[in-house]
Amino acid sequence: MEHKEKHGGPPAELWRPSGVTISAILLVFALLLVGAFAAGYLPLQRREATVRAEADEREKSLPRMMVMRVRHTSGSNELSLPGTIQAVTEAPILARADGYLKRRLVDIGDQVKQGQLLAEIDAPELDQQTRQAEAAVEQAEAALEQAQANLEQGKANRDLARTTSERWTALLKRGIVARQDADQYEAQFTAQQANVQALEKAVAAQRSNIAAAKANVARLQEVESYRLVKAPFDGVITVRNVDVGALVSTGSTLLYRIAQIEKLRTYVNLPQDSANSIHVGQPAVLTVSNFPGRMFHGTVTRTANALDPASRTMLVEVDVPNSYRSLFPGMYADVNLSGARSNPPLVLPATTIIFRTDGAQVAVVQPDGTIHLQKITVGRDYGDRVEVLQGLSEGVDILTAPTESAREGARIVPVSTDK
Repeated sequence: MEHKEKHGGPPAELWRPSGVTISAILLVFALLLVGAFAAGYLPLQRREATVRAEADEREKSLPRMMVMRVRHTSGSNELSLPGTIQAVTEAPILARADGYLKRRLVDIGDQVKQGQLLAEIDAPELDQQTRQAEAAVEQAEAALEQAQANLEQGKANRDLARTTSERWTALLKRGIVARQDADQYEAQFTAQQANVQALEKAVAAQRSNIAAAKANVARLQEVESYRLVKAPFDGVITVRNVDVGALVSTGSTLLYRIAQIEKLRTYVNLPQDSANSIHVGQPAVLTVSNFPGRMFHGTVTRTANALDPASRTMLVEVDVPNSYRSLFPGMYADVNLSGARSNPPLVLPATTIIFRTDGAQVAVVQPDGTIHLQKITVGRDYGDRVEVLQGLSEGVDILTAPTESAREGARIVPVSTDK
């Protein structure tokens, strides 16, 4: 009231904006915000869109390559190795008598039985030697008879000398004869007794000569039996080396070669890393090119239990029944062996391996898509697959078919082949 009185007029009223004014202010403020948003956010969005487009473009320009995950093989060891089939029993038949081949009764491919006559050798010199040895026996027997007659005569002379010596000794005791005469007859008796002993040894020597002569005859008769060449066992003739009329020599002329083929033996050279997985009694399967799709079942019968230091392989023998005689000695066969491996290796397709001057490598794909060339140590080569012994672990991704563009640090777009 004092204020009113001071100015002397009506009191002043405070200014209040109307609703229209407030709406206009809010509209202006909203327009300012929209302008600020349009001026800041939209260019940012355009820049981000541009960056994404460039990234997508770069992504599209990266090469797309197939990758696979490295995994261990199964614990079983499947081996397919080359083998050579041979006869279990095979023997050369050599001439054991000198002469000429008189008859040849079998030829290559013939089945023979043990003791069957194969050939006959004409040996006239051997016949002559036999007759000469028989004559030597007769001579030795005649010499023995003469020695025995000499022995009988010597014994008679000894007995006479003994009787004479005894008589002269008795006369000496009676003093009828001189001692010198008695001593002379006693010396004659001693000489005759020594002569008998010598004649007995001569008889024994002649008996020994007869035994030696008869042994020589027996030897020659045994050699005579070798003129008839016989099969040592049942089998098939695989080699015939001579014809009728050929000159043969003892121990040097090969007449035939015979083999038993009812059961055959296959020799396989096992690599070192599989040597502990194969054991005696293990089954094996053979395939040969002569019989596509046919399998021959055998059994591991022997292992060398030692490695050849030159090839680092162990010799394994697989016996295969051949009752139908489908297989022949000397054949080539693929031998499939299966065994358990305590530490199965990593096996990769051969296309994943990069062979360069610094050794074997694989292209490992990192999680960010970059490539790292990892050196590895390869083991056995199966043709389409290769064992990896060192340098790689299970679970990593590698390129299935790396090209020249697979360089260290290069980026790619991995495409997995695992389903």
